[in-house]
Amino acid sequence: MGDFEVVRSTTVAAPPERVHGLLDDFHQWRQWSPWEDVDPNLRREYSGADAGVGARYAWEGNRRAGKGNMEIVGDQPERVEVRLQFEKPWKATNRVVFELVPAGENTTTVNWRMLGTTSGFAALFSKVVPMDKMVGKDFEKGLARLKSAAEAR
Repeated sequence: MGDFEVVRSTTVAAPPERVHGLLDDFHQWRQWSPWEDVDPNLRREYSGADAGVGARYAWEGNRRAGKGNMEIVGDQPERVEVRLQFEKPWKATNRVVFELVPAGENTTTVNWRMLGTTSGFAALFSKVVPMDKMVGKDFEKGLARLKSAAEAR
């Protein structure tokens, strides 16, 4: 069992409110999420609020996509917090935080952070492949897509 934190950042040529709109609405995640293309038959379900606190998203897909759900549990102009629960390939609950830091006129630094504790099989697996190595490249891919989506608007 071990605690972990994965963090990646990028700078986006867009104001924080534009980036925020891509983060606090799970419907918008299809534009930038790095996991959208791992299963072309991914099943998605949206519930709760349309955006912001209480918005929920559940997915189920192939072995790579797995199964789980997310809920926005904190939403402020400079921060979006998500509770992330995986059911497959293993059970885990993690905290995801997006921090939006103004970095000049119409420029935003986005910090994507995931915090959690590994246990069981995931703890054993993370000794071989640390969580940072396991999901860090996905965060980088997602941030590049988020940057493109925000700058294209």
